[in-house]
Amino acid sequence: MLIYRDTTERFIEAVRENNLTNILEDNFKSSFGRAANISEINSWQNSLPRVRDLIELADLKNNYIAVEYEIPYNQNRIDCLLFGTGGNGDKNLILLELKQWSKVNALKDEGNFVETYVGGGDRVVPHPSQQAKGYHNYLLGFVEEFDKEPPMQLLSCAYCHNYSEDKDDGLFSPIYKAILEDYPVYTKDDTRKLADKIKSLLYNGDGFEVFNRFMQSPIRPTKKLLENVSKIVENKAVFSLLNEQLVAKNLIWSKVNKSKKSGKSSVVIVHGGPGTGKSLIALNILAEAAKKKMHVSYGCKSKPFTSGIQNLVGQAAQLLVTNLFRYTPSRVEEEQFDLLLIDEAHRIAKTSNFQFTRPEHRTDMPQVDQLVRCAKTSVFFIDDRQNVRSLEIGNSQIIRDAAERYNRRLFEVELNTQFRCMGSNDYLLWLESVLGYTDEKRILQESEVFDFKIFDSPDEIYKLIAEREQQKSNSARMVAGFCWPWSKQLDENGEFVKDIQIGDFAMPWETHGQITRVPKGYVKWFEWAYRTEGVKQVGCIYTAQGFEFDYIGVIIGDDLVYDPESDSLKADISATQDPTLRRGKQNFEIHVKNIYRTLMSRGMLGCYVYFTNKETEAYFRKHIE
Repeated sequence: MLIYRDTTERFIEAVRENNLTNILEDNFKSSFGRAANISEINSWQNSLPRVRDLIELADLKNNYIAVEYEIPYNQNRIDCLLFGTGGNGDKNLILLELKQWSKVNALKDEGNFVETYVGGGDRVVPHPSQQAKGYHNYLLGFVEEFDKEPPMQLLSCAYCHNYSEDKDDGLFSPIYKAILEDYPVYTKDDTRKLADKIKSLLYNGDGFEVFNRFMQSPIRPTKKLLENVSKIVENKAVFSLLNEQLVAKNLIWSKVNKSKKSGKSSVVIVHGGPGTGKSLIALNILAEAAKKKMHVSYGCKSKPFTSGIQNLVGQAAQLLVTNLFRYTPSRVEEEQFDLLLIDEAHRIAKTSNFQFTRPEHRTDMPQVDQLVRCAKTSVFFIDDRQNVRSLEIGNSQIIRDAAERYNRRLFEVELNTQFRCMGSNDYLLWLESVLGYTDEKRILQESEVFDFKIFDSPDEIYKLIAEREQQKSNSARMVAGFCWPWSKQLDENGEFVKDIQIGDFAMPWETHGQITRVPKGYVKWFEWAYRTEGVKQVGCIYTAQGFEFDYIGVIIGDDLVYDPESDSLKADISATQDPTLRRGKQNFEIHVKNIYRTLMSRGMLGCYVYFTNKETEAYFRKHIE
């Protein structure tokens, strides 16, 4: 998706006639169903006339321009792309990251980050070259056209049209030398230089042909974290971190480095909804810390997720994974680790005691206190709306309280852009609205990219899910709310009991932990998400949380019902078969809504839903275009 595309001649004309912003506003509203905010409008008004100047100086003819191009599977947008042909016939594309900055402070110990005035205050943000690099690598990773013969060439740079160059400070400090060489920054003093560069790459025109080749290029399938985890653990660049992901990663490393120098310990909370890259950031940092031979530990309470990681990592990384991927120990010394990374921190329990904890290792200390005190830098990756178990109490506030008790400096960062659901933040905001997290009423617009459908029978969904799985392993799964019993034993024929029965539809849950001999052709419960045989069983929240699939089929049971008096959704505890949720009556409704929010956000390309309660279905349909 992009907001504006046209020939460079018509772009120049629109700027001259002062109606380009009006065109962009209209296109933005028709594309996103909402008005552009004032900061976006101001950036267009201030930066695009400078792009017009570059095009005129370069004397481009028969070229093409795209403005605000939305990258695949994500809602980040590239400011400007220019298309054309060079002297040797090369098909070239120039990526321009546009900045209005006029003053920048270099940050010596912060990697490729700077401090500048943005968003109403002075903030630490990625260097423009770092942003250009992120988009550059992202495009190369997903747009197949860059690998075809002859390949399309991509040049990525930043244009800070209000900035005066200072070789010894700011954007051009020597600490940024390496990245500036690959992804140069041009200032207002370099306008002619940049125009000459553009001319050398695009002066032979044919921009529309190059634009079509780029836009019609096949997009590679989404990259799933688990499928690439061995490369990540071996510290290979697989995913291109973007914008706030880079800010979060930089914040964590800056606190680790400062802890080494000052001896002062820190707590970092990384907030983020489904698919915002929390686990990706955690694993990236884990790999880098291990390479630096730091005393680092990664904690994740999800056995399916950690088991999947251990199963899929390459042999070279096996020892590292064996040492690091483990449940948080029940007893640790103060500041035992240089760095502790706690993934899915919403799953923190009251204490670390469990069924098999030895008496001498049992403790009354809250688990969150142990996690804070055991490391010089403790990092918690959390989504406060993914707490789905009554025995788990993890939330941002108890982490803040523990940091204060142990005199730790506290830092927080927010991840807003998500990569799941085809990068559709609108879908997640709609889902939260219809479930009642907010009072804002939203209507889900029909989408050409994310496939959301309500079906009349679960059989229809499963046939589609099975087809998707046959086309690509581990790409599709069925899940359901815990509204059917979960058999602990096989039937008299040694087969799974098909607990979930809806009319003619009948399927078993994922394998119960007490079933030690799994029937041939099936897998253990913690293997359900990453072994293709898992498609033959329905998963629940306990096996699906933390995973992502191309397509997810969701059966919403009678535990979520419509209340006509309040015209909203409520929870019915009598419908649940989950013994742990029954024990938490006070928070049952919160947990049920969190469960369905989590299940319905597992899909990267599509979500297919069946409702056992038709009044609940009607309520959802009422909020769909």
